[in-house]
Amino acid sequence: MLISWQVSIPRFDVLLHFVALLLLLLQLSNATKIVGEELEVVGQCDSKPTLDPRPHSVSILEFGAVGDGKTLNTIAFQNAIFYLKSFADKGGAQLYVPPGKWLTGSINLTSHLTLFLEKGAVILGSQNPSHWELVNPLPSYGRGIEVPGKRYRSLINGYNLQDVVITGDDGVIDGQGLVWWNWFSSHSLNYSRPHLVEFEDSKYIVVSNLTFLNTPAYNIHPVYCSNVYIYNISVSAPSESPHTVGIVPDSSDHVCIEGSNIATGYDAIALKSGWDQYGIAYGRPSKNIHIRRVHLQSSSGSSIAFGSEMSGGISNVLVEHVQLHNSSTAIQFRTTKGRGGYIKGIVVSDVEMENISTAFSASGHFGLHPDDEFDPNALPIVQDITLQNVRGSNIKIAGNFSGIQESPFTSIYLSNITFLISSSSSSSWICSDVSGFSDSVIPPPCSDLSHPYSISSSAASPLLNSARKTAVL
Repeated sequence: MLISWQVSIPRFDVLLHFVALLLLLLQLSNATKIVGEELEVVGQCDSKPTLDPRPHSVSILEFGAVGDGKTLNTIAFQNAIFYLKSFADKGGAQLYVPPGKWLTGSINLTSHLTLFLEKGAVILGSQNPSHWELVNPLPSYGRGIEVPGKRYRSLINGYNLQDVVITGDDGVIDGQGLVWWNWFSSHSLNYSRPHLVEFEDSKYIVVSNLTFLNTPAYNIHPVYCSNVYIYNISVSAPSESPHTVGIVPDSSDHVCIEGSNIATGYDAIALKSGWDQYGIAYGRPSKNIHIRRVHLQSSSGSSIAFGSEMSGGISNVLVEHVQLHNSSTAIQFRTTKGRGGYIKGIVVSDVEMENISTAFSASGHFGLHPDDEFDPNALPIVQDITLQNVRGSNIKIAGNFSGIQESPFTSIYLSNITFLISSSSSSSWICSDVSGFSDSVIPPPCSDLSHPYSISSSAASPLLNSARKTAVL
């Protein structure tokens, strides 16, 4: 299936209550335009890719693969992809995976390729670590995330590719991660765990209509990528699986995640952009990201997390119409001294929460360092965060905001939020080194976040001031 990008412009109701959100949406999009090969639209998910049939298609059976769940098919996949590479300048090609259980180690995709998993097709990750290649750490991290040095290559990989589709009729990619979880928990890993799908330095990527199970670590990891569209997928890992994560946009831009169900052991969706001095030096932010209509559950982590590895910066993110449940934290912003970078220009709107320990969290004291070479004076910036139109039931703590004394979190905007608190604690909000504004928030936030909106307030973000001036006019 060939990716065609079609631009559609959403309509917004010009209501006074949503002026601030509207202006930020306009800032996120900078109107609809094509710049070279980069597509910029109002809300990344409103740029709909259509999957046109590829002019050429082959079955993995034609390359000797055996779908018995026991035969290793790595060479069959590699040979098929090598063959299909010859069709790159002829409209690309499709690799068809029929029903069966197809065991494999790490495989590398090619540009202008569709990997299609038929209903009943299951790609199984080998449980033998020798079937997973070793690769160097990502330059924005400087080392493996879990173990210094190299890392295991992911099950399905793409490097410096374009126009790649991984899709199907509810086919399954199963990482068989139990052995990896046991090695992680027993500190027996020699290298950092692999992911299920990773694209590096690639663009125009679609992942859709599939189920992802039992990843060793992350499920989908686009890093240094542009124009990534992930929709209609299901992601599941047991609640006790250690640090399993759903989707991780990492130093990537123009990303859409929508219409998906994710339940993992740690974070459901985590936005990242590099680790301390390595991320600062690499200098590629995650930006222009749109998340909507997703159902998320994270057992020990956050439904949606920003950081803590965010040294390249995270900005211009819109999260809307999401349902978060049975999670330790719903929305969390994470950083610490030495990270540098920034988290800014974030809008989270129209959220339903249920059975959440902490609804909102922002911590300036979260995460470890890759080594002793980080700069403790590299202070991160967290500002211009809008949280609005939120309803939550069975919430223990409404918000826990703990900024950095030398770099407080500023311009936190809370509006139209109602939580039913289940805890008997008298402190439903906890705040330090943070400042912001609130309107129609139940229970009322702490005094640091209770400032009423004021057009003349110098502490307010320029964007929100502009919105309020527009409202007055």
